[in-house]
Amino acid sequence: MTQHDLMNTEHADEQNTIDLSRLNGHRFCTEEQPLSHRLEWLKEVIGKEYANVEITPSRDTKLFNDMLIYPWQQGLRLSPIQSHALTLERLTSEPTEIAQDCYFAVVLISGQYKLEQGGREVFLQPGEMTLYDATEPHRLTMPESFSKILISIPRNVLDQRVHNAGKLTATKIPSSSGIGAITSSFIQSTVKQLGQLDEAQFLEMSDPVLDLFTLSLKQLSSQSVNLSRHQNLTLMRVKQFVSQHCEDSQLNPEAISAGVGLSIRYINNLFNEEQTSLMRYLTQQRLELAHRHLSSQLFGHQSVTEIAMQCGFNNMPHFSRIFKSSYGMSPRQYRELNQQSNRFRLD
Repeated sequence: MTQHDLMNTEHADEQNTIDLSRLNGHRFCTEEQPLSHRLEWLKEVIGKEYANVEITPSRDTKLFNDMLIYPWQQGLRLSPIQSHALTLERLTSEPTEIAQDCYFAVVLISGQYKLEQGGREVFLQPGEMTLYDATEPHRLTMPESFSKILISIPRNVLDQRVHNAGKLTATKIPSSSGIGAITSSFIQSTVKQLGQLDEAQFLEMSDPVLDLFTLSLKQLSSQSVNLSRHQNLTLMRVKQFVSQHCEDSQLNPEAISAGVGLSIRYINNLFNEEQTSLMRYLTQQRLELAHRHLSSQLFGHQSVTEIAMQCGFNNMPHFSRIFKSSYGMSPRQYRELNQQSNRFRLD
C-alpha cells in the first residue's frame, strides 16, 4: 500500500468515526481483533446483533468482516456490511435477544449472494433484494468478497404491513424496474449520503425506506396463504384459551397443550402459518394487556411492577425491554405520558 493509499484509508476511517458518532451508530470490525480470535469474536457479535449462526470463513483469505449499525425509528436498524467470503448458517432455535426477532431486508451491493430458507433458495446479483426471517433456519453463502446493506425490521412492524411476510423469504424481489428498482436505488443512495445527513434527517429516512420496501414486497404477494376452516377454528380456540389465561405467569406451552388437548408441535404449526409461534403470541397478549392497564386510570394506584406481574410477567427487565421494543418507550415513560394527557383533558 502506498503512502497515498494509506492516507486515503486513514481519512475514510476518520470520516466513518465522525458519521457513526453523529448518527449514534456502532462499528464492529475484525481488523480490530487478533487474527486467532476473529472467528469466535465475529460469531459472538453476529449472535448478539443479528442471529445465532455458525460461521465458515474462506480458506483462501484471512477472515475479514466490517459492519456498521445505525439505529432507526420503529426499531429498524440500517447495516452497511463488507466482508471476505463467508458461509453463515442459522440452526433451529428461539431468538436469545429481542433484536433477533425480526426480518432482514437485503440489498446486495457487490459480489455474489445465495440465501436458503423455507425450502427456497435465491441467488442475488448486485442491486437485487431479498428478505429472510432471522429466527428461522437459513443458510447464507457468499463465495467471494461482497458488500451488502442489511435492514433489520422488527417482526411486528412488517407483519402489520405485509400479510404472510414469512412466506416471501428467500425470494428475489424484482429490482430491475418499477418500484423494486426505486427501492434498491433509494436504499443505496441513503447509505451513500450518510455523511451528509444530520441525526434528525437520518431518522426521518426510515419511514420512506420501510414504505418502499413494503411496496416492493407486495409485488410478490399475489396469493394469500390461508388456513383451512378446521385449522382456523382450532387456532381461534387456542388463542381464546391463551387470552383467558395469559395473566397466569405459570402459563407455558405444556399448560396450554393440556388445556386445549393438542400437542405443542401441532399448536406451533398452526401459529407458524401466521408467521409467529405460541410463545410469541402469549407474550404479545400479555404485552397488550399490560399496555391497556398502564393507559387506564382504573389501575393508576398500582405500580408498574404490580401491573406487569398481574399481566403474567415475572421478570421486570425482560418486560421493560420488550415493552419498549413494541411501543417505543419504557412502561414507566408510557404511563407518565398517559397521566399527563389525562390531566390535560381534565383541565
